[in-house]
Amino acid sequence: MTTPQNTLLEIDDLSVRLPRGHAARPILDGVSLRVAAGETVGLVGESGSGKSVACRSVLGLLPRHATADGRVRVQGREVLALDRAGLRDLRARRVAMVFQDPWASVNPLRRVGDFLTEGLRATGVTDAQATARARELLEAVGIRDPRGALRRRPHEFSGGMLQRVVIAAALAGDPALLIADEPTTALDVTTQAEVVAILTRLQAERGTGMLFVTHDLELASAICDRIYVMYAGRIVETRGSDELFERPRHPYTAGLLACTPRIEPDTPAPRPIPGRPVSLAESPPGCAFAARCPHALERCAVETPVLTRHGEGLAACLRADEGILP
Repeated sequence: MTTPQNTLLEIDDLSVRLPRGHAARPILDGVSLRVAAGETVGLVGESGSGKSVACRSVLGLLPRHATADGRVRVQGREVLALDRAGLRDLRARRVAMVFQDPWASVNPLRRVGDFLTEGLRATGVTDAQATARARELLEAVGIRDPRGALRRRPHEFSGGMLQRVVIAAALAGDPALLIADEPTTALDVTTQAEVVAILTRLQAERGTGMLFVTHDLELASAICDRIYVMYAGRIVETRGSDELFERPRHPYTAGLLACTPRIEPDTPAPRPIPGRPVSLAESPPGCAFAARCPHALERCAVETPVLTRHGEGLAACLRADEGILP
């Protein structure tokens, strides 16, 4: 449970809009979430739901010409009001991000040592101190021969090894908050497990808060304390991982769980959610999920549900208390 004393990240009623000609195109609508020190919080949903925009707002990395309303605070500092110097300090010392594609995170022409030490040298440490710190970080993420790795270029690493390098770079400034934006999507299953194990171990050792962005509810349930579910630019459900799996209150959450393959005996085959996900800009009036929902009523196409407490969490569904979900 987050408290004012240990909360690292506070997003309150965040709405983001992009201009398109003379008309504004909305991306996020009223998103709110919290991450506490030492806590791992999942942000899940299909592609296009707004997960990446929400987490990049924490670093002040909003799309060009976007306008934002609401509040984004890291350790009490208002991110959306920071100037360039404030954003540099935020990204260097307070928040770090691990992106989905490690190859897009590095300069292919530069050695890994330069990539790792550049940010460290910017804080005023000597070259020798930066190099020593880089070796320590590579060793911490399981890179063999860290001294030799510093001299190699990105193309000399596998995808999994390069993602470890990117994680090492993210931890270089000892951030209080780590944002992992689908960090295992581009990797094979075995390497995914290794990278997730590294992230969770280092997060636990350092007491870092982590916002873990994924479309995989099974993975989120394994490593996250709490989960936020996004659909069409809005949070539609949030609760503790155990309760979310045992008793989801939103049909979209139940749909994500039903389409996840399971290896347990006598489990039903995965059932895909019908239709396609919609963005906030194209979502119709009422509940954005109504057209895909097997439990939708006529009023679901007219009334827009709001997040309301149900059990130990929140859900934005007009029928959340009717026991319609298995």
